[in-house]
Amino acid sequence: MRQQRNAPPSSGAAFESRLWRAALLTGLPVALLALVVLVFGAPEGDLRWMLIGLLPVMWLWGAYTLRNRVVFPLYTLSNLLEALREGDYSLRGTRAHRGDAMGDVVWEVNVLSQTLREQRLRVEETLALLTKVLANIDFAILAFDGDNRLKLINPAGERLLGVKRSSAEGRSAGDLGVVDVLEGPSPITVRRSFPGRAGSFEVRRAQFRQGGLPHQLLVITDLSRALREEERQTWQRLIRVLGHELNNSLAPIKSMAETLERMCERVEADAEWHEDVQGGLALIGSRAQALTRFMTGYTTLARLPPPDLRPLPIKALVERVAQLEQRVPVSVVTRRDVR
Repeated sequence: MRQQRNAPPSSGAAFESRLWRAALLTGLPVALLALVVLVFGAPEGDLRWMLIGLLPVMWLWGAYTLRNRVVFPLYTLSNLLEALREGDYSLRGTRAHRGDAMGDVVWEVNVLSQTLREQRLRVEETLALLTKVLANIDFAILAFDGDNRLKLINPAGERLLGVKRSSAEGRSAGDLGVVDVLEGPSPITVRRSFPGRAGSFEVRRAQFRQGGLPHQLLVITDLSRALREEERQTWQRLIRVLGHELNNSLAPIKSMAETLERMCERVEADAEWHEDVQGGLALIGSRAQALTRFMTGYTTLARLPPPDLRPLPIKALVERVAQLEQRVPVSVVTRRDVR
């Protein structure tokens, strides 16, 4: 049996005592009537006294049995309910079946225990998922209580503030350097420097309650990476447009320069005039062709797919780089290869 916790004393007699007295009082009239019959009526002799002695024993035994049949199931229910209160949902009551008053109660307690067990399992799975989400997202999440003291921080927040969760929890927003972003409109974009990073950040706040007390959730998103990616995509689109327009303009210029150069060969003029005109037209054609090659190469570079990051042997990479130096011999000495 589980050890019962301290409870306030009952104002009246214990339930077991009341049940014991009720069982005794219920059988008392029958016992007295039987005694009267045995004392003043048949049978005679030793049988009468034997029955007189046996009657109180049977009466007390019946009352005691009745008490145990009622009290012991209640003790079982008390232990089951105490286990539920302490969070142990593995215990089950026996003789749980419908159609019986005590069986119905045990049945409902067992169903309640199973329901609480399933709910706790779902809560634990949800908390595990939430913990993984907080650990893998790339924006900082911080939670502060009503006194602006840190209660929760995810790994991204640790990197942003340059702190560890064990040492940061319980510190004030002023100590962490975020008291300014806890006030003002939300959402808001700010440009400032944190201990772990500097740049443009989007700050969002939300209110929630825990344990009936107000708390504040602070979400800080680094916009620098997104802005750089958007800028890169904008430049790629601009380069593709410029390359297309320049190629369309340079192609006829180069073709026209070659045509004029051939036509000048049929013009009757002195050698100096032919040399100047043909040299100028050749320069126009070569410059147009060079500009076309430049834009083609730059457009090809802008259309390259994103890099496919993967581990590679550092030793082989360093050896290939060392081969670029041709003036002096370069040797690469490594103890072991790393990736």
